[in-house]
This record gives sequence, C-alpha cells and structure tokens, in this order.
Amino acid sequence: MSLPNIEIDPRSGFCPGVVTAIRQAEAELESSGPLYCLGDIVHNSAEVKRLGQKGLITVTHDDMATLHGVKMLLRAHGEPPSTYELAVKNNISLIDATCPVVLALQRRVKAAFEQPGDCQVVIYGKAGHAEVNGLVGQTRGEAIVVQHPEDLDKIDYSRPVMLFSQTTMSIAGFNDMASAISSRMAPGVKMEYADTICRQVSNRVGHLRSFAAAHDVILFVSGAKSSNGKVLFDECCSVNPHTYAVLDPADVAALPITSAGSLGVCGATSTPRWLMEQVRDAAEKLFT
Repeated sequence: MSLPNIEIDPRSGFCPGVVTAIRQAEAELESSGPLYCLGDIVHNSAEVKRLGQKGLITVTHDDMATLHGVKMLLRAHGEPPSTYELAVKNNISLIDATCPVVLALQRRVKAAFEQPGDCQVVIYGKAGHAEVNGLVGQTRGEAIVVQHPEDLDKIDYSRPVMLFSQTTMSIAGFNDMASAISSRMAPGVKMEYADTICRQVSNRVGHLRSFAAAHDVILFVSGAKSSNGKVLFDECCSVNPHTYAVLDPADVAALPITSAGSLGVCGATSTPRWLMEQVRDAAEKLFT
C-alpha cells in the first residue's frame, strides 16, 4: 500500500491567547513548582495531561473555595468578578492569563450593562461555557444567553437589546441571531449588536475550507469540550464529507482512510501541534 500525501495544516493549532496561557503556566512550573489552574487550561485533554505531568493541578470553582494561600492560573477564557473577589478573600495569588480579546469583551459587556436605561444584555454563546460564565458575571448574572432559536423567547422585545457574542462562535450564526432578534423587536424599540467574534477563529474558516477541499480525507483533531473545534469541524464537513473527528492518535486505526490518495490533518485553536503530528504519524502507520 503506497503512502499518500499527508499534510498538516500550517495554520491550525493554538491561538495566541492559548499560547500565552501555556507559556505562563510552563514558566511558573519551571520556576516555582506545582501550580493550580482554575478549569482546564485548554479544551484539549492531551495537553491538560501533558501539563499535569509537569505539576499543573486543575481545580474547579468549588475546589477554589477550599484553597488558601496558593498560586493559581486563570486561563484564557476569562473569569467573572466573583473569582477575583474569592482570590482576595482566600489569599490566593493569581496569574491572570485571560486573553486580551476576552478582556476587552468583558469590559464592553460591563459598560453596556451599567449604562442608564432598561437595556437587556444578550450574549450569543454556549450556556455554561467558561468564557460565557465570565461574561454573564459582568452583569451580576442578568445577561441573557442565547444559542438556539428556542432561546429567543427569553428576551423581552418591548425593552432595548444589546447583543454580543462569545468570541469563538461562527459569524454566520451570530448574523442569523442578530437578524432574528431584530425582526422580533417591538416598533420603535432599539436593538444594537456588536460583532465580538475573535478573528483568530473566524479568519481560519476560509483557509480551512480550502484545505479540507484539497484532500480526499480530513482528520480533524480537537478536544471534545472545544467550542471552537465544533465550529471548525463543521466547516470542514461542509466541504469534505470524508472528515473525521479525532481526539488522539489511537482513534486513527479504526477510520476508513486507507484508500485516500491525500490526507489532511488539522485542528482547533485549542489543539497542540504536537498532537496533530502524532495523529499524522498514526495515519502513516496504516499505510506501511
């Protein structure tokens, strides 16, 4: 069996926010030893495991309430004000690796919430996602989170609306949501929206579609928790039906890819390059 052309997408992999968070974690682990991290540092279990072996201890918000006098990393997704308040109360030293794009969005959400009037802050995003929790926290829990058409019934269309987006949602989905909300607004009631989607994610879409279309088979490497991974995987599927989701190299052996003449490996903004390389190597073994 001849080895096909196997290419790793050069533009896939960690976004700058994730790169910064991981570098901060590694630097602290090297200089000071074990470090706590509030939630998975990135939505990729293989990378979490790698850093865990270096001494990064992943904890929950409930765990944080029981910790005192420790050092803790806040990942790129961002946190609500209550997390910072708890850190002060429990004498926890924070290493804040919140992505600058997310920080800017948090400030905009907070400003919109605090402006005079009766405006509702609405966030297009995944309820319960770490970034969304941080955004809702800027509004003392009052922001309305919408992701699906049925969520639109949560909004009072007789009151003004200011719509934002989780940074990793799709632009098309956000535009559809904005149009749907606008069409329901009562006459004369103001509805505004701000496209706050990170271009590190959205700008990859066109390139990734071209990459997926250029190969017989696509192996899309991503963690199961990655919101961005779901968006980009769907984009690959839309142009190449022979696109397969891969969590780790062990998944490759069961996939029907041995008739492929060309094979592309790509991933989410939370997917490490080293993991894509391992998936490529696993694919090559099927042809030897």
